[in-house]
Amino acid sequence: MLMRKVPGFVPASPWGLRLPQKFLFLLFLSGLVTLCFGALFLLPHSSRLKRLFLAPRTQQPGLEVVAEIAGHAPAHEQEPPPNPAPAVPAPGEDDPSSRASPRRRKGGLRRTHPTGPREEATAARGNSIPASRPGDEGVSFRFDFNAFRSRLHHPVLGMRADESQEPQSRVRAQREKVKEMMQFAWQSYKRYAMGKNELRPLTKDGYEGNMFGGLSGATVIDSLDTLYLMELKEEFQEAKAWVEENFHLNVSGEASLFEVNIRYIGGLLSAFYLTGEEVFRIKAIRLGEKLLPAFNTPTGIPKGVVSFKSGSWGWATAGSSSILAEFGSLHLEFLHLTELSGNQVFAEKVRNIRKVLRKIEKPFGLYPNFLSPVSGNWVQHHVSVGGLGDSFYEYLIKSWLMSGKTDMEAKNMYYEALEAIETYLLNVSPGGLTYIAEWRGGILDHKMGHLACFSGGMIALGAEDAKEEKRAHYRELAAQITKTCHESYARSDTKLGPEAFWFNSGREAVATQLSESYYILRPEVVESYMYLWRQTHNPIYREWGWEVVLALEKYCRTEAGFSGIQDVYSSTPSHDNKQQSFFLAETLKYLYLLFSEDDLLSLEDWVFNTEAHPLPVNHSDSSGRAWGRH
Repeated sequence: MLMRKVPGFVPASPWGLRLPQKFLFLLFLSGLVTLCFGALFLLPHSSRLKRLFLAPRTQQPGLEVVAEIAGHAPAHEQEPPPNPAPAVPAPGEDDPSSRASPRRRKGGLRRTHPTGPREEATAARGNSIPASRPGDEGVSFRFDFNAFRSRLHHPVLGMRADESQEPQSRVRAQREKVKEMMQFAWQSYKRYAMGKNELRPLTKDGYEGNMFGGLSGATVIDSLDTLYLMELKEEFQEAKAWVEENFHLNVSGEASLFEVNIRYIGGLLSAFYLTGEEVFRIKAIRLGEKLLPAFNTPTGIPKGVVSFKSGSWGWATAGSSSILAEFGSLHLEFLHLTELSGNQVFAEKVRNIRKVLRKIEKPFGLYPNFLSPVSGNWVQHHVSVGGLGDSFYEYLIKSWLMSGKTDMEAKNMYYEALEAIETYLLNVSPGGLTYIAEWRGGILDHKMGHLACFSGGMIALGAEDAKEEKRAHYRELAAQITKTCHESYARSDTKLGPEAFWFNSGREAVATQLSESYYILRPEVVESYMYLWRQTHNPIYREWGWEVVLALEKYCRTEAGFSGIQDVYSSTPSHDNKQQSFFLAETLKYLYLLFSEDDLLSLEDWVFNTEAHPLPVNHSDSSGRAWGRH
């Protein structure tokens, strides 16, 4: 017998034990059993053994999607959920929840930390939960995608009336032409430059550039939502697969905070809100976290460049400046990063920018383009609604709209700034063209940049919420500025507009030197056409937009993609050998929307970031703290 081999146990007889020995034996046996069973529950990786002894937990119906952003899931949630997530609608297949009562997802789609892009893709599709990385901070978060879609006032892709009733309609043919241009631009990029940031169509290769810090695939990310809304299903799946498999964030270069935010963060956020695919949300949040060190300045005003290697902010000298259009064009994306991550740090960073701008004295109510992130003072008194200033104003009115019209701070800042712009920058040329000049310490440069031509659309977008006595005035002002920008196109040989145009010496709406005569596939003019069309339905805006389509086809289309041109005043212009990623993100998207019904990405449900990536308006009944409610 076993007990005969245990020292100290001497039986009173061959078949029995004394009472004290029996007690010791039972004590030893109970300890052994406790140790064995405890090991099943306390040793690492014992969850499989637990399932041998514990009944599975009952899944509660109606649970929201649960995401663990940058954190560890609780011990009882480490197993994959028993039910898969509902299928995500493909391009052209609106989620039924956008028209009917929502079906909440069961189970938990969690923010995970896999070791590579393949694992990220698997996690996004199959709800698997790889182990979290040590050192991550746990942030619990709930986001119900189906509930979000159910709150939209219109289906994402519109009602899509029966096209068979008007199979040969002119506007449908125009829309299909723009779609063909997008397909050609994408296929050329895919063939010659897939994974590179941009295509060089003349040399048939790719271009990386140095403003993305080593990040690749800018054209892929910029194209996702355009491919989706045009229902280019195969091309969208190609782009999505590249993001899943090849979009790496372990880069170490120096990147433009502004460009990474509007192109990469904006594109990924938009792709998630259109599809519900977790890979886009996860990538957006992780990339957003890599941008946060740019805000580590004495004032909290971020620097323009962030080092992905050291996590520090670039240009770290006392005399360097941050640019208004750059640090002022983070608000939309960073609020959505908080919305999708539950991490308030993103919203706090951009709220602090607002706080600084509200306190600082502004010359005549104007916002100069350069601010010191060290002292918090303006560096130069150069004011422009074009380059260096442009999207700051755009993001004020769009923050108001995106908040469900609750962000009163943004609304007040926008209309105050617009009033100052009207007072000090707005001019009418001798020929009757309305334009917004640039202001340099009280002296005006009578020119507009192509970038400033977005302002017609911006003013139209904000006209509805102005004081009642100003609404008609702003609508007319928007139309006049847009007409001026059209004239910059109409007065060139190519019917494409120059980078900048002047109003002096008897010449109006034309460039005065070759260095300002180029066109790089910019979107701002057709952007204003789209907004003015949706506000007025005046057919002139579709006519002007079609003129742009024809000019792009004639002068910018090459054998292997679209290219900018070096001189819009030459009927045989030279190409610059670059298909800009924003051509696919913005120019072609705005043209497609111009020839589509108003409920395709309805302005009641969406605002466009400054790279034309649609972000949803907050229709939620929740407190909306991340959205600027006060």
